[in-house]
Amino acid sequence: MTIHAHGYANHSAADQLVPFTFERREPRPVDVAIDILYCGICHSDIHFARNEWGWTTYPFVPGHEIVGRVSSVGANVTKFKAGDLVGVGCLVDSCRHCDPCQRGLEQYCQNGFTGTYGGEDKIGGTPHRMTFGGYADKITVDERFVLRVPENLDPAAVAPLLCAGITTYSPLRHWKVGPGQKIGVVGLGGLGHMGVKFAHAMGAKVVMITTSPKKGDDAKKLGADEVLLSTDAGAMKAAQGTFDFLLNTIPVGHDVDPYMVLLKLDATMVIVGSVEPLKKVDGINFIFRRRSMAGSLIGGIPETQEMLDFCGEHNIVCDIERIAMKDVNVAYDRTVKGDVKYRFVIDMSTLEA
Repeated sequence: MTIHAHGYANHSAADQLVPFTFERREPRPVDVAIDILYCGICHSDIHFARNEWGWTTYPFVPGHEIVGRVSSVGANVTKFKAGDLVGVGCLVDSCRHCDPCQRGLEQYCQNGFTGTYGGEDKIGGTPHRMTFGGYADKITVDERFVLRVPENLDPAAVAPLLCAGITTYSPLRHWKVGPGQKIGVVGLGGLGHMGVKFAHAMGAKVVMITTSPKKGDDAKKLGADEVLLSTDAGAMKAAQGTFDFLLNTIPVGHDVDPYMVLLKLDATMVIVGSVEPLKKVDGINFIFRRRSMAGSLIGGIPETQEMLDFCGEHNIVCDIERIAMKDVNVAYDRTVKGDVKYRFVIDMSTLEA
């Protein structure tokens, strides 16, 4: 037995997303069946749909920022019940026995995690070899990879927290950002706007580093204390050696040297946006101030739940634009152009079966 699901998929890199019917597995004793309410659009969805990273298998159903209601649970499920508001992020499985998995860092699974979409489905139960994502009305997920969503938050605006949120929360927590620190967030987009909100809520002094005065004004509304224009050579020079931490959300390869020199002795810049080669890295900027540059992926399941609980306590959600499912292809083009503040979220009640 399988569950019929309706969603949107594309069938080649050149195709747009179109209606698509497929199968979800019947819930096992450890599974949670979810009726999807909302799914955010991540730029990674677009990279995958258009095979820009070269490993997409078609047909392809995107979506890893999922919020929904539990419709049923397996006999051995203990954490959830029908009616619960829940989320599913970028992961739906991992090996569970390697050191990172044992430490709740499933995103760094040494044997490779299973992505919510485009991953080899090692659980099975459907005719499909690869996992299908959340641009759909239903999904079945192992209880271990389901997250509880605080009921006081707007569920549509929660959806992007499952990727953009945890991508920025995780490094801020790992590098212990907090009161008394001066934190720079480089770039204001889907990731950057969440970095500003989180760093502000953690008690740090937050500086938005951007090329755009208008984005600087927006950042102040989101919680930034100051704005540093990276195009202002004088301001950038004056800021050298003053930052305790930089969260770099620039989504493309770039010259990191102008940002590295902003760091204090022993401070770190973390790359979360660029998954392509960096254009220039001068070792002198590391050696003479014992500075570090690091990278960070998303978070594991325990940390993602911690992030959602933090958001519930501090009333933090993403700034979103809701769209109907039929408008997803237009939203893709607008996302590529940067024409969104700051995340599109698909309302699945608009999906026609």
